[in-house]
Amino acid sequence: MEDCIEVILEEHSGRWFNHQQSGPSVPLLIGSAFSGVYGLWAMFCMPGLRVPFRLKVPFLPSTTEQTLNVLKLLEGRKGRLADLGSGDGRLVFAASSMGFQCTGFEINSILLAYSKSRARRRGVPRADIHFIKQDFWKMGVLEEKLLKELPEDARVIVCRFPFPRWPHSRSAGSGLNQVWAYDVHAARQPSRTSPDRSQA
Repeated sequence: MEDCIEVILEEHSGRWFNHQQSGPSVPLLIGSAFSGVYGLWAMFCMPGLRVPFRLKVPFLPSTTEQTLNVLKLLEGRKGRLADLGSGDGRLVFAASSMGFQCTGFEINSILLAYSKSRARRRGVPRADIHFIKQDFWKMGVLEEKLLKELPEDARVIVCRFPFPRWPHSRSAGSGLNQVWAYDVHAARQPSRTSPDRSQA
C-alpha cells in the first residue's frame, strides 16, 4: 500500500540528511551523454562528480520567468507547499521567502544533497524547508492521488506538463515557461473537463 503525502512527510520529518547510494555509477563523461542537459550542467558546475547510472530524468531547472510565474499563481495563498521534482530547490526557496512551509521531493541524490546543503548554508529552519528523496511517479496515478488526499482549498501548480483531465483555474507565461494552477475543489466537480481556457 502506498503512503499518502502526509505520511511521507511525517516519516521523514526527523531526518536531515538521508544519503542513499543507488546502484553503480559511471564517470561524468558517460553520464553526461546518458542524461543530457543534467550531465552538461554537472560537468561545468560540479567538475569531478559522478552521475548516478540510474538517473531517470534529466535536470531542467526552472527559468527565472517560470519561477516568477509560479509565484504569481501563489499570490494571496499561505500554508504548506510540496514541490514534486524539486531539482535544485529554487522554487522551494522562492516559495519559502513568501512564507510557505515547503517540502521538496526529488529522486536525484546529487540535486537532493545540493538543496539540503543550500538550506543549511542559508540557515533556513527545518520547519520552513526540507527535502525528501522520493520518486513521486511511484506514488500511484498522480492526479487521482492528489484529488483523493488534498484538502478542498488546495491549489496545484504545474510547470511544463499540464494535467490532461483537470480544468485549470489560471495560467501564466507561455511556451516552456507556462505554468498552470488547478484548484482542487474545481477538479473534484464531476461535470468539469479540461477546457482550453485563456490565460489569466
